[in-house]
Amino acid sequence: MTTRIIARIAKRNLWLALVAGGLALPGGFLAAQEEVGIKRGVAAPVVQLEDLDGNPVDLGELIGTTPILLEFWANWCENCEALAPSMERAHREFGDRVEFFAVAVGVGQKPRNVKRHLEGHPASYEFLYDRRGDAVRAYSAPTTSYVVIVDAAGRVAYTGVGRSQDIETAVRQVLQP
Repeated sequence: MTTRIIARIAKRNLWLALVAGGLALPGGFLAAQEEVGIKRGVAAPVVQLEDLDGNPVDLGELIGTTPILLEFWANWCENCEALAPSMERAHREFGDRVEFFAVAVGVGQKPRNVKRHLEGHPASYEFLYDRRGDAVRAYSAPTTSYVVIVDAAGRVAYTGVGRSQDIETAVRQVLQP
């Protein structure tokens, strides 16, 4: 094996270890209210993603026009599964005022795997696919179950990670004038 392939495998394994075991920091997972990833208050990055059929989705068409919630998600992520009921409740309550998206990361899954997962675990909000990791890099996603809420002005208003996030309260706070 070449050094390049070994380095790529090591990087992938580190990512998987961080995701599976939580962030390797004292105390385990960061509390949901702690700021992680992209800084709050900054302009939300514009990225191109795909829907699960491979069609382009430009978040730039939405940013600055309506609040957006992005959950960096994977079908193998136990924290994402635990967060799903909170996401569903928040979508039911605020889905008419906030665009909800699960951003399926391109680590260990393909769109067909995500579709198959959704057949057994349907969700009421849209799933997008981050094939090249553009959104992961742009939003500095440290792990899956990472949630970013962008306000109507296009600024990052909330970041959190893990299963204990109170998504409904976070969205409510972003919607308050």
